[in-house]
Amino acid sequence: KQHLREVLLHYYLLKKCAGETCRLLVDVYGDHAPSETTCRYWSQRFKSGDFDVNDKERDGPPKKFQNEELEKLLDIDPCQTLEELSVALDVDRSTVGKRLHALVVVQKTGNW
Repeated sequence: KQHLREVLLHYYLLKKCAGETCRLLVDVYGDHAPSETTCRYWSQRFKSGDFDVNDKERDGPPKKFQNEELEKLLDIDPCQTLEELSVALDVDRSTVGKRLHALVVVQKTGNW
């Protein structure tokens, strides 16, 4: 994703239009190339002077708990189940599971 955005920026700086850039990317990346809509979005973004290829922070509901809270619970007892962690944090099991996945925490033989 990051690489493709950098390639899009490269072609923008070479004065390629979004359609031409998209065709070039399809030739090279095939099914993994971004859509023409995506190419147009990034072309417009670069045209407006925003050359940052990283995702922008998006508004959304506040996190129900901070990662540090979860990490502290795991430091205290890495053998806790998703159910125990969700009760301690007062959130749904799936929320804890998704956050653990995002933190790349792997459960090994019952331990996190």
